Amino acid sequence: MSATQIKDAILAFLAAAGAYIANILGGWDAMLKVLVAMMCADYVTGLIVAGVFKRSDKTETGKLSSDAGMRGLVKKCMVLLLVYISVLLDNATGAHYVRSAVLVFFIGNEGLSLLENIGLMGVPYPAFLKNMLQALHDKGDKGNDKTDDEHEEGDEHDGS
Repeated sequence: MSATQIKDAILAFLAAAGAYIANILGGWDAMLKVLVAMMCADYVTGLIVAGVFKRSDKTETGKLSSDAGMRGLVKKCMVLLLVYISVLLDNATGAHYVRSAVLVFFIGNEGLSLLENIGLMGVPYPAFLKNMLQALHDKGDKGNDKTDDEHEEGDEHDGS
């Protein structure tokens, strides 16, 4: 077996594993992409805050810690587990909102954490971005994945 064949086999395995994971998480849609992007950005900026700026609130010294990094990865895996559970709940109940609400909640949560890391680096960000992420977090926490406009439109169409 040549190096190219080995590389191709590994890439095929990784593609299949990624497709399987995306499928059990309800599909690789825009909301899952945003959550994964936020999770990655939050983790990387957390490493930068601790490694470069030495300002992490996860350790007493503020410096990089393998234990803190591992806890962060485990927490992010638990977020994905909750997304999986929400898919199962949607499927079991015939609902179509549990996954969306869970994703909206965690997009807001991860985004707020990302902004916190960016702030610890001394980088300013627009206040409306924090307000928007907080609103997403709150909507997801209430089990609500629709915007106020969508609710008003829905109310008009149901005859109430």
